[in-house]
Amino acid sequence: MVRRIAQIVHLKCSAVAAYKECHANVWPEVLQQIHDCNIRDYSIFFDNDRTLFATFKYIGNDFEADMKKMRANPKVQEWWVMTDGMQESPNQGSTGSMDQETSWWKGLEEVFHAE
Repeated sequence: MVRRIAQIVHLKCSAVAAYKECHANVWPEVLQQIHDCNIRDYSIFFDNDRTLFATFKYIGNDFEADMKKMRANPKVQEWWVMTDGMQESPNQGSTGSMDQETSWWKGLEEVFHAE
């Protein structure tokens, strides 16, 4: 069963150009790990204020295990250190994308869907 996920995080005003640039050239190792962790149809949108909105489909059977694999990849860790420095989490107490206790991106509740 496909699980649809939506999340938000805030972008630092000073980092807009750099964030767009690095996402125009995502590292192949990061893209491969996203695919290997059963994530498909992944998009990040920017509202031209501060909010980044991400949405993707998870097609696997064990989301937590796949996210553990994602966190274990050194290239993904390097990517997250870079991009986390451009962002501010809306989740109080979160320390970064590697934080397993408090998510860096805030998950959103789906209230409507139509195909």
